[in-house]
Amino acid sequence: MEQYRKTIAGAIAETGVIDPAEAELLLEFPPDASMGDFAFPCFTLARRLKQPPHSIAETLAAKLDGVHLFSKVTSVGPYVNFTISRPLLAQEVLSSVLGEEVEYGHSDTGNGKVVVIDFSSPNIAKPFSVGHLRSTVIGGALGRIYKSQGYEVVGINHLGDWGTQFGKLIAAFKRWGSREQLRAQPVSHLLEIYVKFHREAEKEPALEEEGRLWFKRLEEGNEDARLLWEQFRDLSLEEFRRIYSLLSVEFEHFHGESFYNDKLNEAIKVLENKGLIKESQGALVVDLGEEMPPCMLKKQDGATLYATREIAAAIYRYGQYQFEKMLYVVGADQSLHFKQVFAVLELMGFEWAEKCEHVPFGLIRFEDGKMSTRQGKVVLLEEVLNKAIDLSLDIIKQKNPGLEQKEKVARQIGIGAVIFADLANDRIKDVEFEWEKVLDFSGDTAPYIQYAHARICSILRKEQPWEKTVPGEIYSSPEEERLLVSLSRFPAAVSRSLELNKPSVLARYLLDLARDFNHFYHNCPVLQAEAGLRNARLLLAMAVRVVLARGLRLLGIAAPEEM
Repeated sequence: MEQYRKTIAGAIAETGVIDPAEAELLLEFPPDASMGDFAFPCFTLARRLKQPPHSIAETLAAKLDGVHLFSKVTSVGPYVNFTISRPLLAQEVLSSVLGEEVEYGHSDTGNGKVVVIDFSSPNIAKPFSVGHLRSTVIGGALGRIYKSQGYEVVGINHLGDWGTQFGKLIAAFKRWGSREQLRAQPVSHLLEIYVKFHREAEKEPALEEEGRLWFKRLEEGNEDARLLWEQFRDLSLEEFRRIYSLLSVEFEHFHGESFYNDKLNEAIKVLENKGLIKESQGALVVDLGEEMPPCMLKKQDGATLYATREIAAAIYRYGQYQFEKMLYVVGADQSLHFKQVFAVLELMGFEWAEKCEHVPFGLIRFEDGKMSTRQGKVVLLEEVLNKAIDLSLDIIKQKNPGLEQKEKVARQIGIGAVIFADLANDRIKDVEFEWEKVLDFSGDTAPYIQYAHARICSILRKEQPWEKTVPGEIYSSPEEERLLVSLSRFPAAVSRSLELNKPSVLARYLLDLARDFNHFYHNCPVLQAEAGLRNARLLLAMAVRVVLARGLRLLGIAAPEEM
């Protein structure tokens, strides 16, 4: 469809009313597929030519009707609608999908340029909560989408592994910790003693000072403190990696806050040399004018803040990767923080500061507060995933008790359902998580898409061998034509997801494609059709299977062949 977009833009430009690049930008998809494959709005030309947009549309439609690429060109009010020749569309789309298979939708747009994605970033020594789900799956999906478009992606997990809380945790472990429990259940044991520390500190305020003292020792390199901190970090990472494996998420680096400790003074020195640092009530800040509050770099006691580490991290990352873009996939509540950090980087004279972008997202909410055990007021992500797997297994046992590898498929369905329930929503909006909707095989869910994929695999298994030649001329029903158009729009959906940093565009496309296939399946017999038509429809179904699997993989979701 992208090539057709360029061809249509060129045809419009040949009429002399607009240049090809501008025409290409204005082209859009009509709201109803029956209206055509592309629509060109004439409002811009109306202002330029001082004519009514509907008159311009009529003139353009008359000039362009008859071009071999189009089966129909019509004017509808202020729009010119273009319908691509269906035999041509079938030949090109099916040849592309089936010829490229796993590479369909791939492009070299990125040309090897580096995109750094900072995402997930849980806190060491604390459970991996459901609060980290959104950053993790959005960042993971964006990484795969950028790679598919020719970019080199560097995924960084900016772990929360430094700060006064670690002094408190060391103090708590010294008092109540058990090395045996730490080995058996590291994160839950650390949470238990951390919660106990705060509870006891209410009765014994001196504990707070004890925690600060241990953090001071940690900063100074005290061997005992350092060894405990490293053990807490390593054990936590081991737990986190297990969950990342469930979600099919990978990182190039686990550079936590502590990684930048030796880079803070250099960043502050640059700010001082440029005269950007001011003292405010004993603290060091960068004044950002009237538009936003000052950015604090050091507290009165000399301790650096999260923003200081963020600035040092950005400088280090650009030095390492010379990135084309750096995305921070972090909740919308941190918008001010990133505005301040980016503003400071600009004041420091870094031209690449404009390549840094906050990718915000809303909250995730659970309707059923009783869905899992709460530990320290945290809903564990692993519990959510396990419940999804268990519920999926129950559904499989009811609907298809004879299915082999039930547990494996339940895992694919359950985890896919949780991921998709997040990604199908516009990331900036809050997600209302409801189990019945998430696992609904007929709703806007991953199981709905996975079931369409599995159904096609079943059809293809029943008809072997068969002719793989693309027929072109034989597709004539509205359902077949609609499916061809849907298949052609996959590369554009991937490209648009990248452009907006919204995996939801691709997720919604996959829902539409699965829906179009189901309409086709119910109205156009495949295995019961006569030989030539059967072959053509098998080919169309096979192309849908390829695209569904490809799209699901980009989102980090499995495509089971049986359900």
